[in-house]
Amino acid sequence: MSGPLSGVKVVEVAMWAYVPSAGGMLADLGAQVIKIEPHSGDPCRRLTTGGIGPNTNGFTAQWETYNRGKRSIAMDLRIEGADEVLHKLLEDSDVFLTSLLPAARRQMKIDVDDIKARHPNIIYALGSGTGSLGAEAEKGGFDMLSFWSRGGVCSGVTPEDADYPLGMPSGAFGDCTSGAMLVAGINAALFQRATSGEAPVVDGSLLAASMWAMQSKITTVTLAGLDDLPKVSRSQTNNPLVNYFRTKDGRFVVLSMLQSQRYWAGLCIAMGRPDLADDPRFATDEARARNIHECVAVLDEIFAMRTLEEWQAVLATQDGQWDVVRKPGEVHCDPQVIANHYMQDVSYHDGRTLKMVSVPLQFDRQALKASPAPEFGADSDAVLAEIGYDEDAIIDLKVAGIIF
Repeated sequence: MSGPLSGVKVVEVAMWAYVPSAGGMLADLGAQVIKIEPHSGDPCRRLTTGGIGPNTNGFTAQWETYNRGKRSIAMDLRIEGADEVLHKLLEDSDVFLTSLLPAARRQMKIDVDDIKARHPNIIYALGSGTGSLGAEAEKGGFDMLSFWSRGGVCSGVTPEDADYPLGMPSGAFGDCTSGAMLVAGINAALFQRATSGEAPVVDGSLLAASMWAMQSKITTVTLAGLDDLPKVSRSQTNNPLVNYFRTKDGRFVVLSMLQSQRYWAGLCIAMGRPDLADDPRFATDEARARNIHECVAVLDEIFAMRTLEEWQAVLATQDGQWDVVRKPGEVHCDPQVIANHYMQDVSYHDGRTLKMVSVPLQFDRQALKASPAPEFGADSDAVLAEIGYDEDAIIDLKVAGIIF
């Protein structure tokens, strides 16, 4: 399967994870993505994450993940004449994708007007921290800042009594979310161009993506004139069957039985406590809400009596919704993950393999195949030859310092 975006050519001038993750997804979707890197390379190549440094077992995880399937050209866009090489590269391209700040784009002559003047039919897609308008349009942003903190996600998950705000659950957590949204915009723009002939500028930001993810709460509190909704403890919720419970072996199961009256009796029977189904303290939604502290305490005692494995067998016998709180290192072993090919082994030319998460979309029930991220500048000569530069011309570009 060649991918639904086969035949689409993307030129990427971006660093770190937000916009590169969009490029990586486009590559998995079948597009040819050519990444232009400066002398120092994308700093993501050397990124340490959670104490796991670069080149661990031969891989830098974040670089490989977000730059999968691309081709790399090592090129200095600040050198006189580099813009002409770029424009030649863009002649048959469909998308120009960038995360560079406005000042850098102007210096390199790759801002919207620069590109559109020569290539009016190209889709110019950019990702920023907080948007291209307003007083902060010239500033950058990282997902810890613009997505996690400024967009309200951090505040939303941090308990009231926490000493400090909680950190992101994973490296590039907001970048991946935002990058996928940027891909949606690019695909919509490709459709618009195909149907109307108009090639729009696609503009995404970490802040906008964060607000989209948080829109339910943002809209609710704005409507009510509040800063936030009250944060309640797990023993203060109205529905005890939407909650987390600790097992005997220190693991957690999560219940999400929104129709608690429908599932209460069956759960009680499965747990070996049929008496609780008719207990006047807990028999109805209203009773459980009135006695919420006591109900949660009883359920805590019950769940603490069995191991996670035992609870999985028990809960499978009733109809209410539940699942296991998995650790990240367990996810790749999940039977559903395996059955649906949500992870795949990506093979490298030297015999190494790396497990990567598949693009979260399938076509004709087939996972989209991921390919390795490129070595720095590995494709410079080949890509330049494809757009008409002969060997002598490529050498001249290298002597000039444009290509290296």
